[in-house]
Amino acid sequence: MAIDNASRGVSRRRLLAGVGAGALVAGTGGVLLDATPAAAAFSNRFGRMFPSLPAFGSATTQMRNALIDLSRVGGPMDARDPLNVGAEALADQQQHSINNPDNFSIPQGMTYFGQFVDHDLAFETTAPLGTPVDPTTVPNPRTPALDLDSLYGGGPTGNPELYNSADPAKLKIESGGRFEDLPRNSSGRAVVFDVRNDENLPIAQITAAFILFHNRVVDLVRAQGTPAAQVFSAARQLVTWHYQWIVLNEFLPLIAGPGAVSTVLNGGRRFYRPEPNATFIPVEFTAAAFRFGHSQPRPAYLVNRTGNGGDEFYAMLFDPALSGADPADLRGGKRAARRYLDYQFWFQFFDGQVRWSKWIDVRNSTPLFGFPLPPPPSGSPSANLLGRDLLRQLTFGIPSGQRIAAHIGAPALGSFNFPELSGYGLGLDSNTPLFYYILKEAQLQAGGGSLGAVGGRIVAEVLIGIAQLDPASYLKVQPNWRPTLPARFSGQFTMADLLTYARVDPASRNS
Repeated sequence: MAIDNASRGVSRRRLLAGVGAGALVAGTGGVLLDATPAAAAFSNRFGRMFPSLPAFGSATTQMRNALIDLSRVGGPMDARDPLNVGAEALADQQQHSINNPDNFSIPQGMTYFGQFVDHDLAFETTAPLGTPVDPTTVPNPRTPALDLDSLYGGGPTGNPELYNSADPAKLKIESGGRFEDLPRNSSGRAVVFDVRNDENLPIAQITAAFILFHNRVVDLVRAQGTPAAQVFSAARQLVTWHYQWIVLNEFLPLIAGPGAVSTVLNGGRRFYRPEPNATFIPVEFTAAAFRFGHSQPRPAYLVNRTGNGGDEFYAMLFDPALSGADPADLRGGKRAARRYLDYQFWFQFFDGQVRWSKWIDVRNSTPLFGFPLPPPPSGSPSANLLGRDLLRQLTFGIPSGQRIAAHIGAPALGSFNFPELSGYGLGLDSNTPLFYYILKEAQLQAGGGSLGAVGGRIVAEVLIGIAQLDPASYLKVQPNWRPTLPARFSGQFTMADLLTYARVDPASRNS
């Protein structure tokens, strides 16, 4: 079953002290079942990164209609992929993607790893789209930390339904028929702490891989003689630190660019500076800059090599014409033997088989415009995924990309860079919604390969900042720590290494 995330805010803030905090509580069998919540280091509300800057525009009916129109099928944000050629051609043949080029810097799996990270940091479902609200009044039931609370929930005591009853230090995992799948109830709903981690096949599989990774780390810490009462805590810390390493040292340089990362690490954070013990997720990040990932999905994918009755399984991102228990698209909530990832196509194993994400730009894969969404908050207009992204700029009064660029001293895009926006007569070409701005900025400043100056700075400051401010992160506890689990390159650790340790890599799959 899916857990009611909005009601679980307190339990997510447990176990934050990690091991060695003197707050371990031994449960049945001596396994760590719970911990005293850490001292309040986090805010449970959203906030602003640039509170002195005004909103990009007014929340009028005309503005809302313009943003919805901008995100229409066939509009400026639609790459107009020729869906009629089929999944295999769209996945394999670049000539069908004239408006939607491959990004030969970022593997296609990083799109969904980024979604996994997002679900670890923020969850907002209450603010009406396009109606202004103060973000400091909007609850965020996720801890603003890279702590995997979306995976672990409240631990074996707080959420026992997530854990193996025969071995509560381990998370539940099941088989999808051939390889791993998330545990599911009799209705097929995933038994996960965050229902969003079953939104699509790739994120469900990545979540399952993290479960297997955790369970194998449990075996490791036991074999090292860790006291029984500390096994879960020690395993969670080791998993979380390796995850943090991947986010900061593999994922972040790919999306923000190594220059943005080194600038923040060497020069410090200038704009994301929460008050002590009040770390928060800013709306400029969660509602705008970090939504760059919506530009990355491919219209279709090579999912695995032999899952389709011994043949390759190609699937559309989403096809509304399909239905049934095992549709040939990537929608979530399904279990079938062919619904697994051959990870050599999704992450960089240096075997020449990786497939790529799409450019970070204003042109988005056509299937996204019909992707099924949960009902919006009450009082919201009807809009597709990208329309909702744009309306959130009004909801939270987010400044324009141009104002933020001027504020941080970054080169700003001019009105001439947004001819498609001038026709609305609302000044959107000179005061551009931040979400749209960072996509166009990436397209023009980085050739679609990474974020540009504004987007990269926001994302780098927030991801680095929340790690620096988290009292349980490796950057805070042991800044010189290096990954200790087996890796292809000494002192490093990548998603390919995590997948290998979880035994879902190509060699383990014999794929």
